Amino acid sequence: MNYIGVDLAWGEGTVAKAAKESGLVCFAASGTILGAGWGRGIDAVARWLLHTASPGDVVAIDAPLVVANPTGIRECEREVAQRYGRWQVYANPSNLGRPWLGGVTLRQRLELAGWAYTDGSQPPRVDLVQFFECYPYTTLVGAAELGYEIERPRYKRFNPALSDTAAKRAFRASECDELLRRMSRLTAARPPLDLRSHPVTAQLLDEPSPVLDIPYKHREDLLDAALCAWTAAMWGEYRFERCQVLGGDDAPDDQGRVPVIIAPARPEQRKGGMPVHAQPRLSHVQEHP
Repeated sequence: MNYIGVDLAWGEGTVAKAAKESGLVCFAASGTILGAGWGRGIDAVARWLLHTASPGDVVAIDAPLVVANPTGIRECEREVAQRYGRWQVYANPSNLGRPWLGGVTLRQRLELAGWAYTDGSQPPRVDLVQFFECYPYTTLVGAAELGYEIERPRYKRFNPALSDTAAKRAFRASECDELLRRMSRLTAARPPLDLRSHPVTAQLLDEPSPVLDIPYKHREDLLDAALCAWTAAMWGEYRFERCQVLGGDDAPDDQGRVPVIIAPARPEQRKGGMPVHAQPRLSHVQEHP
């Protein structure tokens, strides 16, 4: 079984403006990275996924995959704030009125290929590829190995406490480098992830983070894809021991899909702070092709 992460660019691009890059990482249960890089546009990402994955693999995608609400916010996004807000982790609202629904398009492509979207109600299956929605910020603060006990790292947006743009960029780069130092220790984690096992991801550790926006975003997309892949492994190998399902009580869409985010979780981030063995079983069951 392999684990795959996609940091998807939510916009699909136009004739006049190309889609932004998406980060892509695949690694084996041993922690060895088998493939890593970038794709631009839904077609390129779908091709890479279909070429890379085999039945039994688990895929985690950072993008809204099931969006049925005309306006407002999905329940899974609301629960991100409820469970992880103490760590300054919140989710952007997704609805049918938003212009960026590339995750929905990718889900449709993958389902046509025989892959199965999972809402967490079933364990991974050996006879098909399952994929789910994740959110790397919840992984950063929900996985104790990374050590973010108080607040998420500020490696994406600028620190508002700094007034100078150069200082903001330098601080962002330093936060990214510190995060990568922590990720370099995941070789001893459960499950393991070895960024040095592939030349593309090894560069994340061997080169300092750039300060300019475009090369920085290129680097950040790959980093987030590695976090997504690690989330896929946590769910694939340990399910509710290491993760929780956000939004599991939301209304399904017209095909029975429930929009959820599967997120790594500490005990205090779970509903009611319940221990793992007391987590409720989800009652809905996703139909598979």
